[in-house]
Amino acid sequence: MLRRELRPVAAGTGSGPEGSRLTVDVRRPWGRGVENGFPVERRHVVSTEDVSPKDSCMAKVTIIGATGNVGRFTAHTVSSIPHVNELLLLGREGRADILEGLTRDFYDSFAAKGRNLDLSWSTDMEDLRGSEIVIVSAGIPRQAGQNRNDLAFKNGLLVSEIAKKIGNIAPDAIILMVTNPVDVMTSVALRYSGLEARQVFGLGTHLDSMRLKSLIASYFDVHVSEVHTRIIGEHGETMVPLWSATTIGGITVNNLPTFSDLPSAKMVEDVRTAGEDIIRKIGATVYGPGEAIGTLVRTILGDENRILTVSSYVRSEVHDIGNVCIGVPARINRQGAFPVPIRIHEDEIAAFRHSVDTIRIISEEVFARIERAS
Repeated sequence: MLRRELRPVAAGTGSGPEGSRLTVDVRRPWGRGVENGFPVERRHVVSTEDVSPKDSCMAKVTIIGATGNVGRFTAHTVSSIPHVNELLLLGREGRADILEGLTRDFYDSFAAKGRNLDLSWSTDMEDLRGSEIVIVSAGIPRQAGQNRNDLAFKNGLLVSEIAKKIGNIAPDAIILMVTNPVDVMTSVALRYSGLEARQVFGLGTHLDSMRLKSLIASYFDVHVSEVHTRIIGEHGETMVPLWSATTIGGITVNNLPTFSDLPSAKMVEDVRTAGEDIIRKIGATVYGPGEAIGTLVRTILGDENRILTVSSYVRSEVHDIGNVCIGVPARINRQGAFPVPIRIHEDEIAAFRHSVDTIRIISEEVFARIERAS
């Protein structure tokens, strides 16, 4: 049963995209025509609040796994997006008290902010019907000393069941996968939901890219907005930094005299181990992922066409390497995520190929185990 009530909530703003200077493969067009033939039904709701966008499409967003650390803070960030007029917190059976408590706590928070939001909670998957975005953060969280891929099978089994239900109940929705290992889970969600590739993508290396951006800005003592960079590949051990696409103030970083002194290897290692370090110290990563998810939701609902690095299904967009869900630059709008064809340096190609092979092997193992268990 859906629990719903109208209470005030305020609008907010979010962080900008990663950005980077990428070489686009002009032989493979990726303009607005790419998504022709994939219509999305949009619901028009007129806001009664001055802080909300006028004459824009309002949306229902559902968070599956809303009682977890990331799910809770994601609810906070998403509730501040003006395009969201309905938010559903969805949890498993037995979590009703927590969901109700969270909802009441949010009501108290929203009351001070001044905008109406239809906030509800449920333990029934049927209630996600009508969602434009379904954020999936449900699953076993990573523990200190654990590799993300250690979670692959158990979380894969759970995600496969969730994805089937989303595909049946909300076939027009976009699935935003957060559960780790996110690249593998995105592949599982894509296969078992039956949705189109554009509709299913994961957080991927978006947060990793922002972490690297912050480290570079600190090293060069410049405002973070002056740095544009990204990391592609696995959200994990085999991630690939694109130094060839990194700029500071519009200048390619390897053209700067001080680039030779840049501790690039240490920076990438710091990004790679950031999550593990945070988990060891405080038990979970919360605010970084929550804000990154909020940025993606805002980008989707704002129909912004930003290019962000997310885990998306690639066929041949990056030097004909693909057939897997993995972190790549993608243009994101209200119709979903569309990987951008790019050309990168030879050493980056080799590293990306290795990352793709790693994720493909794990994904195939998980698919095989899910099928044996079903």
